[in-house]
Parts: sequence; C-alpha cells; structure tokens
Amino acid sequence: MSPLPPQVLSPLDGRYRSIVTELGEYLSEAGLNRARVQVEVEWLIVLTDRSLFGSAPLNPEQKAALRSLVASFGQAEIDELAELEATTRHDVKAVEYLVRRRLTTLGLDHIAELTHFAATSEDINNLSYALTVSQAVREVWLPKYRRVIDALRGRALEFRGDAMLARTHGQPATPTTMGKELAVFVYRLERILAQVESNEYLGKFSGATGTFAAHVVAEPSVDWPAVSREFVEGLGLGWNPLTTQIESHDWQAELYSKISHSNRVLHNLATDIWTYISIGYFRQIPQVGATGSSTMPHKINPIRFENAEANLELSSAILDSLASTLVTSRMQRDLTDSTTQRNIGVGFGHSVLALDNIVRGLGEIDIDRAQLESDLDSNWEILGEAIQTVIRAEVSAGRSAIADPYALLKELTRGKRINRDDLVTFVSALDIGEAAKARLLELTPSTYVGLADPLVEYLG
Repeated sequence: MSPLPPQVLSPLDGRYRSIVTELGEYLSEAGLNRARVQVEVEWLIVLTDRSLFGSAPLNPEQKAALRSLVASFGQAEIDELAELEATTRHDVKAVEYLVRRRLTTLGLDHIAELTHFAATSEDINNLSYALTVSQAVREVWLPKYRRVIDALRGRALEFRGDAMLARTHGQPATPTTMGKELAVFVYRLERILAQVESNEYLGKFSGATGTFAAHVVAEPSVDWPAVSREFVEGLGLGWNPLTTQIESHDWQAELYSKISHSNRVLHNLATDIWTYISIGYFRQIPQVGATGSSTMPHKINPIRFENAEANLELSSAILDSLASTLVTSRMQRDLTDSTTQRNIGVGFGHSVLALDNIVRGLGEIDIDRAQLESDLDSNWEILGEAIQTVIRAEVSAGRSAIADPYALLKELTRGKRINRDDLVTFVSALDIGEAAKARLLELTPSTYVGLADPLVEYLG
C-alpha cells in the first residue's frame, strides 16, 4: 500500500475548515506570529518615542513603515519564520530576527539593538496571546454566539403561545409553552454573553521574573512600570503589575470557563430540541438533496443538534483543561503553558462549529401543533395539581370542608389516565364555591399554562 500524501489530523482543518476558517486569522500559528511582530514593533516605537539609549523619535513615515510589517504580514513572512526557526529552534527569537531583517530593509538599522530590548519571550507571548484571543472572541466567537441567541429568541417569540405538555422527570407535568421553554435558554445564554463581553484581557511586560531588573540596570532613571503600563494599555489590554516571568493566565481561565459554561447550556438546548424532535413536537424541514439515512429513505436525522452536542463536549473538554492547567506555573516559570496554549484555537474551533450547527438546526425545524395538542388532550390527569390547589384555597377561605385535597386528587389521578368527562364529573361533585368550580370546569390542559406567554416578555 502506497503512503497517502500529507493529510491534516484535525477535522477542524479538514472537513470543517470552511466553517471555522475565520478563527485561523487569529488563533493559528501565523496569527500568533503576526501578533508577535506587532508587539515587537510597538515596543520599538515606545522606546524611540522616549529617545531612550541614544535613539530619536521616528517620523510618521518611519512609524507607518514599521506598522506596515504587521498589516502586510503574509505567506512570505510565514515561510521566512519557518526557515529562521529551523535554525534558532525558538519561535520568538525567529520573530526577533525577522523584525531585525525588516529594519535593515527599511533603513532603520540604527535602532536594531532595541528590538526585543529587555524583554523575555513571555513578555512578547503573553501580549500576543491576549491580542489574538481577544480578537478571536470579539470578531468571530461573539458574533456567532449572538446569532444563536437571536435565532433562539425569534423561535421563542414565534412559539410563545403554543401550549405543550411539560415533562418533569420525563413524566407528564403541568403544561408550559414551547416559546417560554426556549426563552429560558435565551435568558441563560444572555447572562453568559454579558460575562464574556466584560472579560478582562491582561498583559505584562516586566522582564524575566517580573521585576524590571534588566530595564532598571540599563537605565535607572526611567519609571519602567509607567512605561510598561502605557505600552500594554496602548495595545488595548489591561496591565498586570504583579507577575512572575509569565502573566498569570487567570483572565484566560476565567474566559475559558465562561465559554465552557455557555457550551454546557447550549448542550442542554441541543439535547432538549433533539428530544422534542423525537417525540414529535418539532418536525424537521427536509433539505433539498440531503440524505438522512443511507438505508432508510424516510428518515431526517437531527444531525445538526447531534453534531453540536459532540463539538460542545470536545470544546469544553479542551477549554476546561486550559482553564485548570494554565493557572499553575512552577515558581517563576515553566513551559507547560507553551504547548497548552497552542490548543486555544482547537477549543474555540469546536465551539464555533457547534454554534454554526445550532443556528442551522434552528432554521430547519418547525413546530407540530397537532402533536402538541394531541399530547395535551391525552393527559387530562395533569389538571390534578390545579384542582387540589383550588380546593386548598377554598378550604382556607372557608368555602369547603374537604379534609385532604392532595390525597383526594392523588387517589383520582396517580398512575392513571383520565379524560375530560372524568374530570367534569369529579369537579361537578366537589364541595367548593361556584366561582372556583366554574374556573375548573373551563380549564383544559391547553389552557393550564399560567403566565407562560407573558413571561416571554422578560426577554426584553
């Protein structure tokens, strides 16, 4: 058997590439290296703006030329960095050498020794990861997450008045509406949305052990913490003043835990919708040309929600691992975070793939009102709760002498199927006030939904 040509191992880079490709702009090796170039360039500008170590401020054209190294970063730079790293065996050093080469090209050799000045690799890396992760979240993950919320809100509003039999513990229970049940998920997801939107993205730039030691010995008169803070905040990040060699990664753990939490809520949504499909509350809309089963032509499998389930589980497994491992670094530094952080894109990729499937899935289902009504009409015993509650209110008000309303209804309904006629006969004979009796005689499983419809208004 002849060997296959080189193949990708991850389905994110193969089968599902078109869905997650936007993440590659930020969370790929190339995206990380572009951010590293950005950090190196901006640090050069900070140093020269202060005329440190014999330098002079660059003119606007020189600054623009330096920043164009980031804007024009592409395949040529990717290939060149691969060539450099083959020699350096160090990815950040390769970036430093690339920047130095470009300084020569731009006629800026006189500031070459300020490249990577007083910086450890982690000074560059932590800022680069903060930049790429924040951009990936804001530009890719959040817009897709909001699309899910918007699609779900639309369906919640559409189905707000559609009564359905609830199933607590999987058993027939007090009715609700499909819209209210979907609104519950919208509310949950919006809370997490606010938390993700407010997440901090922190950075440090304080040298090999977080003490500014090299900075101070090179120039004692400079307020290096102030310079560091201005530099980090100038990149759009929060400044962390107290670190070891690494930024402590707590903001990452917080973010990944929030994304993982959202995954689990979405997983709950996917399994609920899958179940509603299986019992006929939702019917799936056939997609032109699609095959549900390789052997059973009648089937439309709920593949969107099954695919989402699996990818949400994979995403949470990776993000949970990141959140738990990144917060620990032996004393001042170890390299466990180096290889771990290279999988950030994988964790987000599986989440984005799931979000895409859920949005598509929500657009490929419709409610089966006849099935909802049939289920309700087959379970009149669920009105036992309403009847015994009204009896208790009547007893309390002095309009009934019934001794144990709960036991009375338990005897009538527990483990039994009863119909409308059974309930009418039972209610008509009750020792309760006429107004209460009239309300109960008008009640049906379809109308016993309380405030389910108006509760949807809490979505805003």
